[in-house]
Amino acid sequence: MLTKKKIGFLFDKTNPWIIRFLPLLKKLSKKKYKCIFFKDYTKIKNFEIVFVLGYTKILPEGFIKQNKIVLVVHGSNLPKFKGFAPVQWQILKNRKNITNSLVMLGNNEKVDSGKIVLQNKILLEGDELYDEIRKKQFDSTYKLIKNFLSIYPNFKIKKQKGKSTFLRKRKKDDSKININKSIKSQFNLLRISNNNDWPAFFFHKKNKYILKIFKTNEIN
Repeated sequence: MLTKKKIGFLFDKTNPWIIRFLPLLKKLSKKKYKCIFFKDYTKIKNFEIVFVLGYTKILPEGFIKQNKIVLVVHGSNLPKFKGFAPVQWQILKNRKNITNSLVMLGNNEKVDSGKIVLQNKILLEGDELYDEIRKKQFDSTYKLIKNFLSIYPNFKIKKQKGKSTFLRKRKKDDSKININKSIKSQFNLLRISNNNDWPAFFFHKKNKYILKIFKTNEIN
C-alpha cells in the first residue's frame, strides 16, 4: 500500500485572513498526499513539504532543517517588495497586475530571499474591496500550491535577480484618511482597509470617526 506523503500548512493565528479558505485547501488531500494544518510550527517535523501561508514571523533554522522542503508564498515580484503586506503596498501604488511568488526557504537566508519556484499573477480591476482582494490573492496562492504539487518532485528553481526593496509592517494608523483630500485620491487606501480589524478613520474637532466601506450594485 502506497504511503501518503505528509504536507503541512502553517498559518499565523495573528494573521487569519487565509484561514477562512481552509475548506478549499483541504481538497488538496488526495491518494498521494496527506494534508495537515497547523498554527504552531513546533509541531511540524519530518514533513515532505510545508507551505507557510500568511506567516508574519521569522522561522528558526531548526524548523527548516526538520522538514524536507519549506515553501512560502509572497505577493510580489521578488526581490522587489520584500517584507510586510506586499499586495496592500502595491495597491497603494496603483498596481493592478501583481506577481505572486512561491519561494523556497533555506538555511541562513535573509527574509524573503529564497529561490523562486513558481510565479503567477494577481489581476485586479481597481474596484475590489478588502475581501475581494484577499479572495483573488488566495486564488492565486491556491493555484501556485496546486501547480507545485502537480509537478513535484520535478520542479525548477531560480535565484532572485535585481535590487531588493523592503516594506515595513502596516499599522492601524496607516488607515488614517486625510479629510482635506478627495475620496477619489484616497480610494486605494479605503479599498485595503479592513472594516473589522483596521477600518479607515479620520479626526475632526477632537473626535475620531470610523469609516467602513461596502460595495453595492445599486447605481442611481
